[in-house]
Amino acid sequence: MNSQRMKELVELLNKYAYDYYVLDNPIVSDKEYDLLYDELVALEKSEGVVLPDSPTIRVGGEPIKEFTPHTHIKRLYSLDKCKTFEALIEWDEKLKEINGGKEIEYTLEYKLDGLTLCLTYENGLFVGAATRGNGAVGEDVTEQVKTIKSIPLSIKYKGIMEAQGEGIMRLSALKAYNLTAKEPLKNARNGVAGAVRNLDPKVTASRNLDIVFYNVNYSEEEIKSQAQMIEILKDNHFKTEKLLVTSDINRIIEAIQGVKRDELDFDIDGMVIKVNDVKLREKLGFTDKFPRWAIAYKFEAEETTTMLKDVKWQVGRTGKLTPLAVLEPVELCGATVKKATLNNYGDIERKKIKIGGTVFIRRSNDVIPEVLGVAQELDGINVPKPQYCPSCGSKLEEEGANLFCPNEYGCTPQIVGRITHYASKDCMDIDGISEKTIELLHKKTGLNSVEDLYKLKLEDFADLEGFKDKKPEKILKSIAKSKDVELSKFIAALGIPNVGKKMAADLADKYQSFEALQNATKEDLALLPDVGELTASYIVEYFIKHKEKLSHLKNLGVNPVYFSRSGGVFQGQKVVLTGTLTSLKRSQAAELIRRNGGEAQSSVTQTTDIVVAGENAGSKLDKARSLGIKILDENEFLQLLNS
Repeated sequence: MNSQRMKELVELLNKYAYDYYVLDNPIVSDKEYDLLYDELVALEKSEGVVLPDSPTIRVGGEPIKEFTPHTHIKRLYSLDKCKTFEALIEWDEKLKEINGGKEIEYTLEYKLDGLTLCLTYENGLFVGAATRGNGAVGEDVTEQVKTIKSIPLSIKYKGIMEAQGEGIMRLSALKAYNLTAKEPLKNARNGVAGAVRNLDPKVTASRNLDIVFYNVNYSEEEIKSQAQMIEILKDNHFKTEKLLVTSDINRIIEAIQGVKRDELDFDIDGMVIKVNDVKLREKLGFTDKFPRWAIAYKFEAEETTTMLKDVKWQVGRTGKLTPLAVLEPVELCGATVKKATLNNYGDIERKKIKIGGTVFIRRSNDVIPEVLGVAQELDGINVPKPQYCPSCGSKLEEEGANLFCPNEYGCTPQIVGRITHYASKDCMDIDGISEKTIELLHKKTGLNSVEDLYKLKLEDFADLEGFKDKKPEKILKSIAKSKDVELSKFIAALGIPNVGKKMAADLADKYQSFEALQNATKEDLALLPDVGELTASYIVEYFIKHKEKLSHLKNLGVNPVYFSRSGGVFQGQKVVLTGTLTSLKRSQAAELIRRNGGEAQSSVTQTTDIVVAGENAGSKLDKARSLGIKILDENEFLQLLNS
């Protein structure tokens, strides 16, 4: 009886994991999943048996002593590369010549920037994973890859199969990891490579990695095309990305030109073009190094070197000092780069960065590039460690690798930063209160806190540059309107460390009143998904330290109200807004989606359910049409909300 229940639980939990991690469409709550998981753990303990595809094996076992070699069943080839569309057209013409002038059908897919991995399955079960290595022999990383929750531990196909994919760390996972990591990761590629090639599988598990599959490297079943290969992978519950199939090389070029890298949740460094027909691939064959039937179009380099001229220090709303690298101007990704980010003083020391030295810089989905490290260790001037706040002159305090200004209520950048965050669209959404406005009001009226916003009068705006006609009246009305605010937005507005928009929404759903959240214990908070002990401490400490401030806001009429997100017209659906809406702001529309049970996404993916298209909708609308996603115009959207 127990063995049958274990099989049922494993099958059920693996299905729920597939829905959550691969389809991005959870069908049970975390609580329901955890209850079933705990039941399975208890049964495994009492029976002394763990099934080979049990989800409990994903947590990461004991560290291994060393990596052992693994020989792939079939060689994993690297791809030839091109950097211009002219070279891509030449490649197409050459293949057509070999093919007797006939048209060739191609596929186009992302070239993900991560770590190539090859997973082996026998009799429907995952039995091993290895890095690419030299193509013939890689390193066995089975225990590490086993911790990646999106890989299937069992599949429908019962023969021997090698599935090739790219191990990645999604940018959202990188951001979440760096919030609490002792040593923040510099980029997602380093994050996945360092995790998989770490002897301790628990380190791998902590990085929340993912794998996107794009190739069946070996199978006992005949596969006729790349498109069929992707369908086989999908059918066996492997995560894949979209695939374009076309015989028109110009359509390929247009699609490459239309790629919006900054809208993706993962890094790509190019696009891969493959001949779709497997029989034709066999005819085209291989060179000494590459298959003739595939090529990688590489995007313009996102890394370069330049000289570090100076380091300036900036103070944020939390008092943390962030170094800004001043660079010798250099061209990167079509723009002239003069500045780049550094994490903290510990980051500067670790990378041995010196003024006058040559540094690597990288641009990766950020407006401002980052300094990766030194190009070569040459003579230069050590970056001096600041002792005093560059804004208010207060003696700095050191916390780990970071420097902080303790003058919370007397340091202008901290004051302006806190109020700007509080008034922002994702928080209290106060129209007209920009960073510049707050700076002006701070200088003229002594605006020092978010409480002071609710004490502003018309005369406070007199003689302020740019504040004529009815602009001050509109700002004051918007401030007054903000008093009746959704609970999740108010929680986010407080600026509690590690508590962003998503966690604020989760906390609101859990406690449903601000008073209940204020009274929550550190122990209760730490048990919540994605919170943990560190963030729980931050939350409790914030409420203790700012008790008087929160009481003052309440007396001023600020009234956070909980809106249930269950049962609405968008319940469980992912909705993307694009174009200009005439009757309401984008942030207001996103809020209405959330209040009605939906999730407002920033980009269109295969998991998107609805796209709301306003005026002048662009590439997101085109992508939605190509994926067959339901599209609503503004009137249909409003009618649905009012239904």
